[in-house]
Amino acid sequence: MRRIGLLLGVTWLSLAVIESALAEQTPKYAADVPKSILTPNVVATEGLGELKFFDGLPTNETTKKVYDYLDTARGVDAFLNGMPAASIHAFIMGMKQAGMDTFSMGIHSGLLDARSLWLTPNTTVIYCIAEINVKDGPTVMEVPPGVLGPVDDAYFRFVTDVGLTGPDKGQGGKYLFLPPGYDGEVPDGYFEVRTRTFRNWLLMRAFVIDGDAEKTVKSVKDRWRLYPLAEAEKPRLPHFVDLTGKRYNTIHASDFTFFEELNEVVQYEPANAFDPEIVGQFAAVGIKKGKPFEPDARMKKILTESAAIGNAAARAISFRPRRKSLYFYDDRQWYSPFAGGSHEFLNNGEQVLDDRIIFHYMATGITPAMAQSAVGQRSAYAFTAHDQTGSYLDGGKNYKITLPKGVPAKTFWSFVVYSTQHRSLLETDQRSAGVDSSNRSLKPNEDGSYTVYFGPKPPVGKEGNWVQTMPSKGWCVLFRLYGPLEPWFEKTWKPGDIELVE
Repeated sequence: MRRIGLLLGVTWLSLAVIESALAEQTPKYAADVPKSILTPNVVATEGLGELKFFDGLPTNETTKKVYDYLDTARGVDAFLNGMPAASIHAFIMGMKQAGMDTFSMGIHSGLLDARSLWLTPNTTVIYCIAEINVKDGPTVMEVPPGVLGPVDDAYFRFVTDVGLTGPDKGQGGKYLFLPPGYDGEVPDGYFEVRTRTFRNWLLMRAFVIDGDAEKTVKSVKDRWRLYPLAEAEKPRLPHFVDLTGKRYNTIHASDFTFFEELNEVVQYEPANAFDPEIVGQFAAVGIKKGKPFEPDARMKKILTESAAIGNAAARAISFRPRRKSLYFYDDRQWYSPFAGGSHEFLNNGEQVLDDRIIFHYMATGITPAMAQSAVGQRSAYAFTAHDQTGSYLDGGKNYKITLPKGVPAKTFWSFVVYSTQHRSLLETDQRSAGVDSSNRSLKPNEDGSYTVYFGPKPPVGKEGNWVQTMPSKGWCVLFRLYGPLEPWFEKTWKPGDIELVE
């Protein structure tokens, strides 16, 4: 009995200890805590494996995993969202590589060819380019009549059009570019343009009339001027640089070098030149205004990884877009980042990120005129890297495309092919890298339609309708309509797909 009593005493004592412990773990003031806001001690993830915690506190191993991932993710964001700035920077640096300075005016008098690296240019117009730099004060640009083109700032934001779609309405005139925050006197007689950044970039196009490129170039040089406002009474002599045939690069890097290019932009421009959210992304990876960009070995490795992932993402989004709204037709492979009609890639207050990525990874120069074509005015663009089955285009194979009768282009239409690597003109033995309807060697079919051929060698008797491609090289193509007409907008006319020729 005594033993039983002892056992009972021990039991009652144990129960008392347990009750006491439970009392300590159940506070008098306790909330009904939803499971959804608690962090288990072990959390399984697909990308980072197991993440471990003690009562919500991350272990040292988990903390390292998370910071490495976060820095990589922010690096990818900085790459994708920094592309507009890096692209403009690359263009200005490319101009300097070609022998231009701040007040130089570059002109491709002999049309562009594959020796110059540009993002998806065309080969049918006279390109005129210049840096409009207002860091040292207001700058004047005198625009000749009959030209067309945008001015974009250092973050590739639209500033103004000049020429046919600008305030001069194609008549020519004087544009005055004012620095950020300028509060000085503004003289009369100018089209006033206020900028958010010091560096701005002009992409002006002059059209060849009746095949006489020399005449077009002369008319541009006679009236095009660029000089500081301080010299308005006696402007400096114009300095033209002929870029024809020059080898220079205007395309931003896709490796770690990208972040060094981006840093140069941040250091040069005003601290408030970009939106705080974007600046914060750059700062998160070590790119800060007024501070040296000196990533340690860990961060350099992470940013190298970020650039690789960011570049892969840009390529996937550009060449395999998943948004069906980008496509012009349900049964065709043609698409465009401007399908929504906004040069700012806005949709009901939403910034459409993938559309912006496609454009800035693939294209040069942005303006509302590219996204909001009017009937018979401006231009329309359709892009593809696929044949009718959705397979990538192969430079070693032969293809054809047929455009039905009545191509809806008031001025002319064209196909130009590009490298899927650098997105510039495909390097071949064919200077034009394409065909256009103003070329007399292009022949229609008997029913008024056109068939254009793509491949390493031309079909016999179809040389004028052929665009050369290169074996072992991918390619993509832009279909351009200058002065698109009602059937294009109404979709009562549509181009064929690119078909493999067996």
